[in-house]
Amino acid sequence: MIVRILGEGQFQVDADVAAKLTALDAELDAAVEKHDDIAFRAALGAAVGLVRDSGTTVPDDTFVTADYILPFSDASVDEVRKLLADGTIPGDSIGHP
Repeated sequence: MIVRILGEGQFQVDADVAAKLTALDAELDAAVEKHDDIAFRAALGAAVGLVRDSGTTVPDDTFVTADYILPFSDASVDEVRKLLADGTIPGDSIGHP
């Protein structure tokens, strides 16, 4: 699975990491829904850290479509709500296009 962290690049992760991201995605969605910036930042930090620590960087000159998109690592819940409303991150959840 390919994960893009906006502003950082893409990473390839295995199925175990993808399963953990799915759980964190539920936490991100709930935090966005509740406008809970503290919970959002905690879940986003965990997701970004998981991808950075467990993933393999995809070279910048390699074109692959991301299966999963994470916001900028320092994004706030309000910024992500705006991105979702503007359609910048397509789909009905934080990470899934």
